[in-house]
Amino acid sequence: MQMHRQSLTAYGAPLCETVADAPRPQGSEVLVRIERCGVCHSDLHMQDGYFALGGDKKLDVRAGRTLPFTLGHEIAGRIESAGPDANAKSGTKVAVYPWIGCGQCAACKVGDENICTAPRHLGTAVDGGFATHVLVPHPRYLIDYAPLNQGYAGVLMCSGLTAYAALKRLADRAERAPLLLVGLGGVGLMGLALARAMYSAAPFVADINAKKRKAALAAGAAEAFDPSDPNARKALLKLSGGIYAACDFAGSDASLNFATGVLAKGGKVVVTGLIGGAYSTAVAMFPLKAMTIEGTTTGTLAEARELTDLVRAKNIAPPPIAERPLDQASATLDDLRAGKIVGRVVLTV
Repeated sequence: MQMHRQSLTAYGAPLCETVADAPRPQGSEVLVRIERCGVCHSDLHMQDGYFALGGDKKLDVRAGRTLPFTLGHEIAGRIESAGPDANAKSGTKVAVYPWIGCGQCAACKVGDENICTAPRHLGTAVDGGFATHVLVPHPRYLIDYAPLNQGYAGVLMCSGLTAYAALKRLADRAERAPLLLVGLGGVGLMGLALARAMYSAAPFVADINAKKRKAALAAGAAEAFDPSDPNARKALLKLSGGIYAACDFAGSDASLNFATGVLAKGGKVVVTGLIGGAYSTAVAMFPLKAMTIEGTTTGTLAEARELTDLVRAKNIAPPPIAERPLDQASATLDDLRAGKIVGRVVLTV
């Protein structure tokens, strides 16, 4: 049996279709027939082969990856076959938790596989979901998502999970005053839906894109600000009295400067975005403002299950999701890079 893929064959180049034999699951492995896979901003960094660190500095991430390589990590599909040690029933609909660790390091031993030191993350370390099939090492990474929409279930495994894990880290401050969400891409709009379900007050939002601000207001944001407007910081401070909890879903020098610039004393920013750049501030501001800046990446398997249960229990509506066929994967990456996508594009396989 063959599988078709949209593969990275050279860094900084468009994806190409490749065909290979589908792997045969061994031991506890499970082969999933992919039906939906979301396109994430982090796929752009994998395509480029680096993360921007500010100035001319780059973090090279090309090592350890054999080309052709299959990107994509927001995966939903059906179990096609399983190894003899896998308790998995063919035909079962599943979302795939992609942030799989080595199982042996200190992080993995406490369930933090998403920050494993030797990860087997699907779509970044091993072949992922821009394909007809993906091999998963154990059925524990497969999540029953019924009765959710299939594309939405896949998107929850990164976009939703990243937002959920970040918002959880602000729980102790979120009831003091409304949150601020900076960056309204797929993760940011998902974060808006989750924040409205998790906390009592509608959050403030900020993005330089007017269409995304409009979408956020339509989805229930309290007020939307343009961080590039020189008066935005003052207006937000006047309206809020200072922000106690903020999520930076963009992760640029400009977005983090805006978020920290509106913090109240004791405020905290959780950064999940990966746009890049360099941030600096006076060291004295940390104690003077009792300020916290924390980074987080995706979320744990336990959090993925929590999130799926929360979305089901509270009937949380998805952000805007558009479907495109698998062979438009490369064009979709181009559109994402150009800022043309509001919400998420999910590839149909």
